[in-house]
Amino acid sequence: MGGGHSHHREPDWAAIHAQQEAEARARAAAEAARQEAERAAQAARAEAERLIREAEQARWRFEAEQAEAARRAQAAREEAERQRREREQAVQAARAAREAAEAWAREERQRAERLAREAEEERRRQRAAEEAARQAAIAAQQEQERQRRVREEENKRLQAEREAAERAAQKAVEEARQAQAARDEAERQLRDGTRPVVVPTPEEYSAFRAKIQHTEGFFHVAVSGIAGSGKSSLVNAFRGKHNMDLDAAAVGVNETTLVVARYPDPNPSSRSVWYDVPGAGTLKVPDWKYFNDQGLFVFDCIIVVVNNRFTATDVAILSNARRFGIPAFIVRSKADQHIRNLMKDIGYNSEDEGGNKASYFVRARDQYVAETIRSIRTNLQEANLPDQPVYLVSNVALQATVTGKAPKKMLDEVKLLTDLAGTAQRYA
Repeated sequence: MGGGHSHHREPDWAAIHAQQEAEARARAAAEAARQEAERAAQAARAEAERLIREAEQARWRFEAEQAEAARRAQAAREEAERQRREREQAVQAARAAREAAEAWAREERQRAERLAREAEEERRRQRAAEEAARQAAIAAQQEQERQRRVREEENKRLQAEREAAERAAQKAVEEARQAQAARDEAERQLRDGTRPVVVPTPEEYSAFRAKIQHTEGFFHVAVSGIAGSGKSSLVNAFRGKHNMDLDAAAVGVNETTLVVARYPDPNPSSRSVWYDVPGAGTLKVPDWKYFNDQGLFVFDCIIVVVNNRFTATDVAILSNARRFGIPAFIVRSKADQHIRNLMKDIGYNSEDEGGNKASYFVRARDQYVAETIRSIRTNLQEANLPDQPVYLVSNVALQATVTGKAPKKMLDEVKLLTDLAGTAQRYA
């Protein structure tokens, strides 16, 4: 038996036929052969039984194999079913996994896009931060460089200030020595009756600057001279004011200025400040002390208002101004009054309607100019002072010129204003 099939052995008909023929031939010898035949039959039966047993065994084995095959087939079917279910489950799981993967992929893609956007934003922020840091580094470097330069400049300035302070200290010591020597010399000259040259101390210089409210960038002009020379009216004319204006300098027959009076120029574009200085002769001060006692050494410019002849005070002012390097202008005011007086002296009668007023005016004006220039030149020579111009002005014409008007009769008003402006420009 094999292959799972049972084979039934058929009778050996040839053998049986041979046996019958043998039995027919051997009937005679049947008896003899019967026993042999019985033995052979018995052997055949034994063989048949053996074959039957073997067939039965083969059948059992076949049935067992069929059962095993059925079991195996059942197992195979169960396995196939299990595998089918597993395949279905696998398909479902694969589908679920695919869906999950797709969902995860979508989420990851979205997350990746979000992260990419955040990364790009972070890169932009980082680039901006790096640029800001770079700019800050540049600014810090520039600031360090600036601070270095500032420190260097500060060190240089401090060094310069130390050197200047040392020089100032040395100068102060020297000035103090010179001042002491000057005081000693002044006392000696006082004892001898000589008019000394007095040098103000640095403290006096600072005190007078504070007293007149000296301001950097402004042009400080002192109008000085003897009492009654017309200083206050001239200050008013320089400021474009009439004597009766509320903010004008006080004027009068007697000297009205007892202390240095400060008058800012009403023109906002002007940087000039005018000072009406008390007239010499009204204070119990020698003329040689007038310059220092009035603090004229702190002004940027001094106008000396004179009459026909110099006084000792006028000489002292001009001499000290020259010594201190202060520009000084010699001015003779009230020209219109002086010319009218000269017109009368040469014969003009205001009540004579037929009189030639214009010709008298020209003669008187020319005489006034010539006499004043000659007198001032002589006075300067006698005082051992260099020659310089004298400005002849009328306060009325000067006030009109300052306020932009064009007076009919003028002398040196425009020239005086022009020269003052040029001096102020050099001091600006």
